Amino acid sequence: MKAMILAAGRGKRLRPLTDTLPKPLIKVGGKSLIEHHIIKCAAAGFEAIVINTAYLGDKIEKTIGDGSRYGIAIEYSHEGAAALETGGGIAYALPKLGSGPFLVISADIYSEIPFEPDKRLHESSMHLVMTNNPPHHPDGDFSGRQVKLLNQKANRFTYSGVAYLDTGLFRHEKRKFPLLDIIKQCIGNHAVSAELFNGVWFDIGTVRRLHAANKYILERL
Repeated sequence: MKAMILAAGRGKRLRPLTDTLPKPLIKVGGKSLIEHHIIKCAAAGFEAIVINTAYLGDKIEKTIGDGSRYGIAIEYSHEGAAALETGGGIAYALPKLGSGPFLVISADIYSEIPFEPDKRLHESSMHLVMTNNPPHHPDGDFSGRQVKLLNQKANRFTYSGVAYLDTGLFRHEKRKFPLLDIIKQCIGNHAVSAELFNGVWFDIGTVRRLHAANKYILERL
């Protein structure tokens, strides 16, 4: 199985840090956000990683390289100056992802979610990793009933930014659109499953959350 890291976002809420540095290269615990994901994918045994880029994407490729130092092959899907959003970016990178399921990871999270290269989708086209709602997003994204979380149907949870997707979901897409569109489509078609991760997870969307993630790592060390 291949993995795709979504790294094309602008990161406006992290300015001025992201005025000259793409958000995936911001460091948490001494390593860039994207490196944490790459190292985990390599350790888990993924076949290869595809990284999509837009804003300051050349800096990501120059910094990360072809993956040889991490022990895993890395390819890039460059979208140019204007990002195609999360769903459009996946569709654009489809020729590099091959067929069958793949793992997708949002570059702007830090978590201890395990990555599984042998994950099977069974009867669904999408498997989401959900997490408990953080203080900045108390209402969550989806209910347990919507995403088929056993014993959690009445509660709402937050999408972690980690999912396993079937490439068939994107084969006919040629537009700029968010991944949320595909998630809602799968929910409507009852073609989604999910699991709840109760461990460490940070959405590095603001400077305050970046500080919180670094504080957690420093305290743990």
